[in-house]
Amino acid sequence: MKKVFALFAVAGMLFTASCGNKEVSEEATEEIEVVIEETEEVIEEAAEEVEGAIEEVTEEVKEVVEG
Repeated sequence: MKKVFALFAVAGMLFTASCGNKEVSEEATEEIEVVIEETEEVIEEAAEEVEGAIEEVTEEVKEVVEG
């Protein structure tokens, strides 16, 4: 759920930056970049966890089918 909120936060910040005041400060831009980088890391970690879980389930299914 944290990941979903992070994605919405990034989308909201990007929307505000693009539709709000046209004079976006460097500080706001840097903050958005940091949030995007953190979100990318979270997504990569989640993908790795899902891949690991899939591998475990696949192995268990093979054991059940063979056994």
